[in-house]
Amino acid sequence: MTGKVFEKFRKQAVLLFISMMLCYWGHAQKDSTGRPDTNCVQKDVADLIRKALKKAPKNDAGKAGSIILVPIIGSNPATGFMIGVGGQYGFRLKGEKTNYSLISGSVQLTTKGQKLFLLKNTIFTINNKLIFTGDWRFQIYSQSTYGLGTNAPEEGGLNYHFNLLGQETTEDSLAQPLQFNFYRFYQSVSFQIKNSFYIGTGYYLDSYSKIVDEKLRLDSGNRLITSHYSYNKLYGYDTAKYTVSTLNFNIVSDTRDNLINAYKGHYFFFNWRTSLKLFGTNSNTSIFYTEWRSFHSLSKRNPRHLIGFWLMGDFSSKGELPYLILPATAYDQRSRSARGYTQGRFRGDKLIYGETEYRFPISACTGVLGGVMFVNATTASNPQGLKLFNSIQPGYGMGLRIMVDKKTRTNLAVDFAFGNKSSGFYLAASETF
Repeated sequence: MTGKVFEKFRKQAVLLFISMMLCYWGHAQKDSTGRPDTNCVQKDVADLIRKALKKAPKNDAGKAGSIILVPIIGSNPATGFMIGVGGQYGFRLKGEKTNYSLISGSVQLTTKGQKLFLLKNTIFTINNKLIFTGDWRFQIYSQSTYGLGTNAPEEGGLNYHFNLLGQETTEDSLAQPLQFNFYRFYQSVSFQIKNSFYIGTGYYLDSYSKIVDEKLRLDSGNRLITSHYSYNKLYGYDTAKYTVSTLNFNIVSDTRDNLINAYKGHYFFFNWRTSLKLFGTNSNTSIFYTEWRSFHSLSKRNPRHLIGFWLMGDFSSKGELPYLILPATAYDQRSRSARGYTQGRFRGDKLIYGETEYRFPISACTGVLGGVMFVNATTASNPQGLKLFNSIQPGYGMGLRIMVDKKTRTNLAVDFAFGNKSSGFYLAASETF
C-alpha cells in the first residue's frame, strides 16, 4: 500500500469514527440525568430481523448457550487466496454464581497450501470452582520477522504495509519471511481458593518444524544472514526445528461480570513456566508472564459506556529460548494484541504491552450498535543491548461493535488500526480484551 493510498484510507476511517461519535453524543444529550432509561431494552441483530419480518420475539430461556460464526475471506502475498470460518460458543454451566464460558476457534485454508487450525477455551465449572484455560493451534504457515527489539529493523525505514485479519497483505523489502509448521498445546486448570482468587497448574508445549528461512543465503558469493539464523546459531539452537515443553504454575484473580464482554471488574493472571530437558526442551529455563485487565464504568445510565485497560509482560532470560518462541506481539491466547501491526511484528527476549480502549453505545435505545476508540504501545528488548522502554512502538484505531447475541453480550467487532508505517483491518467475534 502506497503512502498516498494509506493516508486516504486513514482519513476515511477517521471521518467514519467522527460520525460515529457525533451520533453517540447526539443521543447522550437527550438524557443528561444519569438515570437508567427503563423504556430501553438491549436488543441484538436477531431481534431487529424478527421485528422487520413482523415475527414474535424469540424465547431463548433455558438455552445453554449461543454459537456465533464469522466467514474469513482474504488474499495476501504470503498465503494467496484465503478462505475459512471463525466462531465462538458462549455458554454457562449450572449454578447461580457460574460465569459464562467461552470456546472459540477458526479454520483457514489458502491456495499456497497453508492450513490454520486454532481452538481456545476458557471454561468455568459449576459456581466457578475450577477454571480450565487452553490454547491449541496447528499451523502450516508463513510469517515475516524483522529482527529482535522494537527498533528492528535497524537497517532502514519500512514501507507502509497493510494486514487483513492479522495476516500480511503487502510485502516489505526489509521483511525476513519464514515458512514453518507450528504446533501449540497449552492447557491449565486453576482451583478456587476463595471467591475470585485461584491457584493452578498446567502444561505448555510449543513446537516448530520444517522451518524454511526464505532470505537466508550461506554461499560465500551471495551471503545473507537472517536474524532467525544468526540468533539460533549464537545460542546453539537448531535452525530447522525446535521445541519448548514446560510445566507451569498460575495465580488468577477474576472479578469480571462477563468473560465475553465485561462491563466491570478486573482480571489478573500470573504464570511461571519451567522447561526441562527431561520434557524434550533444548535447555532448562524459566519464563514469566503476567497480565492485567480492568473495566471502569463511565455512565450510570448505560454500562456499555466504559474504559478498559490491558497490560501484559512476557519475560525470558537472554538466549534461553529459540527465536520463534521468544515473546512476540499477537501471540497472546486470543492473538489480539498490537492492533495496527501484523502478528509477530515485534519480538524480543522481554516484551511489555499496554492498551486502553474507550467503549460507547451508538444506537439510541436498542444498544445494537456501539463503537470503540483505542491506543496501544509495545516495547521489546534484545540481547544486543536494547532495554525495555528504550524503543516504544505505538498503535491506535477505532471500531464498530454489532450486538449479535444479547444473552452472552457477544459483539461482532470490526476494527481499523494504524501503527508506525503499518495498518490493519480486523474482524472478530467478541471484544479484543
